[in-house]
Amino acid sequence: MPCRHCLAEPERNASSAPGRKGHGDRLDGQRLQRMVRTDRIALPLKMMDASRKSSAEKPRIALGADHAGFRAKENIKKYLQSAGYAVSDAGTWSEESVDYPDFAIKVARRVQQGQDDLGILVCGTGIGMAMAANKIGGVRAAVAHDALTARMSREHNDANVLAMGARVLNEHQIIEVAESFLSAQFAGGRHQRRIDKISELDQEPKPRG
Repeated sequence: MPCRHCLAEPERNASSAPGRKGHGDRLDGQRLQRMVRTDRIALPLKMMDASRKSSAEKPRIALGADHAGFRAKENIKKYLQSAGYAVSDAGTWSEESVDYPDFAIKVARRVQQGQDDLGILVCGTGIGMAMAANKIGGVRAAVAHDALTARMSREHNDANVLAMGARVLNEHQIIEVAESFLSAQFAGGRHQRRIDKISELDQEPKPRG
């Protein structure tokens, strides 16, 4: 029969003794430190790659305004450039009175010809700009005075030009509407069939007189 000394609890391994760290614990700690250092390096690199990718994927924007929308256009341009968008400014260049169709057509043609992906136009109400831009084949200009209609114009109507009114919206609202328009994507699906019908109208002969 074994004596009571033989039944005593076996001596603990030095590495598991309280208050002492064994060789295995030191290795685990070193591995953890290496992992942390690697993550600290890898995470910023991943963030930089994502930033470059998102910037490269952003659409090119054509901007245009008349005298009523000049200041709003300048604010939009600053916002877009700070957000990493490539911007083409078609004018106007001051608050001196000009004719809005001239600038609507410049922006619309840049979008039509693929020089820019999307256009943003600003006049007093946005209405005149949209009417002029929509005369250019392939352009679908939408007037929007809130974030919802701006987003829906992209998602359902595949609008490629946004028109806004500087006498309708304040400077903060204009940025909000522009941001909503640019961040939305065309939903496709059943909406594509309807856009195709709009596009067919561009092929119809223009009436004379």
